[in-house]
Amino acid sequence: MNRTSRYLLKHFGALFSSLFFILFFITSIVFFIKITALTAIIQMNFLELGTLYIYLLPRTLVYTLPITFFIALCITLFNLSKENETIVLFTLGYNPQKIARLFLLLATGLSLLLILNIFVLIPISKELNSNFIDYKKAEAKFNIKASEFGQKFSQWLVYIEKSDDQKHFSGVTLYQVPTPNEDERLILANNALIENTDGKLRLNLEEGKIFEFKKNEIEQINFERMHINSQPKAGIGTIQSVKEYWNGVFVNSKRAYELAFFLLIALFPLASTLIALSIGIVTYRYNKGGIYIAMFATIFIYFAAATLFSTWHPQSAPLVVFILTFFIAYRIYLKYIKTVY
Repeated sequence: MNRTSRYLLKHFGALFSSLFFILFFITSIVFFIKITALTAIIQMNFLELGTLYIYLLPRTLVYTLPITFFIALCITLFNLSKENETIVLFTLGYNPQKIARLFLLLATGLSLLLILNIFVLIPISKELNSNFIDYKKAEAKFNIKASEFGQKFSQWLVYIEKSDDQKHFSGVTLYQVPTPNEDERLILANNALIENTDGKLRLNLEEGKIFEFKKNEIEQINFERMHINSQPKAGIGTIQSVKEYWNGVFVNSKRAYELAFFLLIALFPLASTLIALSIGIVTYRYNKGGIYIAMFATIFIYFAAATLFSTWHPQSAPLVVFILTFFIAYRIYLKYIKTVY
């Protein structure tokens, strides 16, 4: 890499870092607000909120890195044009084609990293995030408190007289309403302990009695220890492999849309590099304004096309939108950059 390339990358890198921090911070706030909304359903401490935030990092990077790359490239080249440094570079033989090759190579590397993130990290983090929330919901379902009526453990109504903490109870009463298959039951126990293992709950009862109310009699059974198990409907702790996760694109329209849309975002740096050159490289005396309108119009049009095509036909959307965008970008580059400079 020659000195001119290093000079361009130095300016680009400084601006890219600053913009990435700003966009990453804004995106993180949006995702963090989404996470904190879960606290209305389940209780989480700060460490658990941080864990959920980490699970959302791969998705955050997919949104922030491509947009940051495009905006940083546009503004970097525009600032060089403003100081007439691009003219100096062209005079020294570093023409727009060399700039295009440099940043197309950089954009290709970034897009490949984002595609790897989409196919590997996002499925894993999404499964971990879903299982963690399911686990906390299961835990919340069995957050039994002392001296409160209407609490349930599985199919049993529960009342306790005293609680030392969230797991140890004394003076426990459980009642099961009669069903077509089971008789009415009542359990009295001196002590109880709740165990939570990977979302599978067990209520351990000590020193108690069971009363079963049959049609013509009442049966009583004394016990020293008894276990009542309760398991969530969905299995917690089982994580799909990456292959199993993305196999869903063939049967799940939502999964297919997600893959198509994410791939288009990942390809945005490569698809938009030539547009960024066309926006950023200008003769400042005649083109002082319009850079920000052009930048945000490009982002809006691309993301709108990505959303629409991913909805209509997700199987072909990445290829169609990427090729169409790259072709339009190349035509704009030929007209405003290559033939002029």
